[in-house]
Amino acid sequence: MNQYIGHESQYFGVEEHRLVGGKGDGMRLFQVRNGKGLEFTVSADRAADISRLSFCGMNMGYFSPCGYVAPAFYDGEGDGFLKSFTAGFLTTCGLTNAGSPCEDAGECLPLHGSIGNTPAEHIYWEKEGDELRIYAGVTDAKLFSHKLVLNRTIRCSLSENVFSIEDKIKNQGDTPYPVEILYHMNMGYPLLSENSIVYIGSDKVDARNERALEGLSEWDRMYKPEAGFEEQCYYHHFRGEGKAGIFQPEHDLGLLITFDSENLNYFTEWKMMGVRDYVLGLEPGNCHPDGRRAMREDGTLKILAPDEAVTYKFSVAMIKGIDVWKNLTK
Repeated sequence: MNQYIGHESQYFGVEEHRLVGGKGDGMRLFQVRNGKGLEFTVSADRAADISRLSFCGMNMGYFSPCGYVAPAFYDGEGDGFLKSFTAGFLTTCGLTNAGSPCEDAGECLPLHGSIGNTPAEHIYWEKEGDELRIYAGVTDAKLFSHKLVLNRTIRCSLSENVFSIEDKIKNQGDTPYPVEILYHMNMGYPLLSENSIVYIGSDKVDARNERALEGLSEWDRMYKPEAGFEEQCYYHHFRGEGKAGIFQPEHDLGLLITFDSENLNYFTEWKMMGVRDYVLGLEPGNCHPDGRRAMREDGTLKILAPDEAVTYKFSVAMIKGIDVWKNLTK
């Protein structure tokens, strides 16, 4: 027991809030603070994704022009996803589709699926040892079709500036069904600028298309915002542990994402240097973002049998100091 404080919330903890006004009216938010400079917001009504992330007072994520948008405004046709793409630090894409809209096995699948616009059916938090933990259950299901359940655990350390997400996805239907997931983590200003140092510890990098090929030699170089910038996407291939991160030397702060590259065996870098659309996506997943049909055609689509489950996990460490950064990325 800390004899200097009256209530632990003056130092660390989780507080529940609701938004008032605008398209986000009524959305439930869990604000998490670990007392060491790490703060983030869990959006209960958006798959328990992380809308805000800051470290030592500096914003780390990207908030799109859409702002907070409640699930009631979600447009599940084509690329309607973009009208409610808050982005935030994390938007989970899937579970039926990640990436381009497509038609597969008789289903019309929208951009990035609908899980990121689905409220958690139940969500709660607790303190366990030196961790704050948030548990959430999200259902992605349709009558006469798929019945998938995502159970998410978010762990935030009270002794280190680290948090992790572990997702267990189960097929509760009576037929095999594909499962795609892509962790769309979005870096934003001031963490992201033309001075940022980007590290992705991959062994090989492929350009997604001709536009990306134009900048392949500069995949890790960030620019000032450019009017009319067309996105560039790169596919990174790892062996063993996956590591990717970004460091801002002007503030001496950054972050590093780690994941199992055999489990999450795809990694997409989304480089978008537009005016106000200024964001870097560092995105591990079990698929690439070209849509489910493309993965079925190349034989890489993941299928869950009835009652089968799969677990995915990644962690994010906050970095303070260039020497720490260099040591972790050497």
